[in-house]
Amino acid sequence: QVQLVESGGGLVQAGGSLKLSCAASGRTFNSYAMAWFRRAPGKEREFVADINWGGGNTYYADSVKGRFTISRGSAKNTVYLEMISLKPEDTAVYYCAAAEGFRQVGVHSTYNYWGQGTQVTVSP
Repeated sequence: QVQLVESGGGLVQAGGSLKLSCAASGRTFNSYAMAWFRRAPGKEREFVADINWGGGNTYYADSVKGRFTISRGSAKNTVYLEMISLKPEDTAVYYCAAAEGFRQVGVHSTYNYWGQGTQVTVSP
């Protein structure tokens, strides 16, 4: 089993920044992509960003392009989401996910492991 633990959420004013972290532990496997999703109150879970095992390929939702940056740590088992120019509509619980083997980028059912989430609140 793989455990994913997110950290770094909090309350920030609009225009501010936050950096989320997600650490993977437990059973190791050869390679896996990691991603961030979010769920705002009363809304469906939505894709935010994805990064492949090597870190060379990244993907973003249109709503966060140019403001959010996903990256992996040197040990590959940590993923970060750096968020700048935050908006109130970015308020959500942010979830880290990992996909072992094939995944369809942004399709949550194709990611095998999930963290518990960390709350991000952006005040006007």
